Amino acid sequence: MTQTGMTPRVAAMLRKAGAGEILDADAIARNPRPDTGSYLLVLFLERRLPVAWRTSEHVFEPGWYIYAGSARGPGGIAARLRRHFRREKKIHWHVDHLTTSGRVVAACAFPGGNECELVGRLVRSPSVTSGPKGFGSSDCRGCRSHLVCVR
Repeated sequence: MTQTGMTPRVAAMLRKAGAGEILDADAIARNPRPDTGSYLLVLFLERRLPVAWRTSEHVFEPGWYIYAGSARGPGGIAARLRRHFRREKKIHWHVDHLTTSGRVVAACAFPGGNECELVGRLVRSPSVTSGPKGFGSSDCRGCRSHLVCVR
């Protein structure tokens, strides 16, 4: 395990995606910079999690997941990541189902970045599988999902 509690395989996936500093909740709380762009969020599910959205339900198996998101509004990446690290919140985005039930372990910020490019880097690895169709990418025409599972 790394200092953030990630397995070396998950940390390697972040490096392949071009991540610099891997941030935990404390580091994010200390960073008030309102940079806009994209981020990767590392999550761990300890148990199976059924999630209903759209007209179907998907069961997420226990394990490691990486979500690629964007933050272009007020407060930028730092504000979005602080929200993701909070367990108590209203479910607004698909990933909120995972962040309120699982454990958010770490994140990486990509000021000016694009979440589709980040997902594209991750899915090239044989160590990941794409998440359910449309998960976190309902407004995206090019990506199957903005969530990947690390095997």
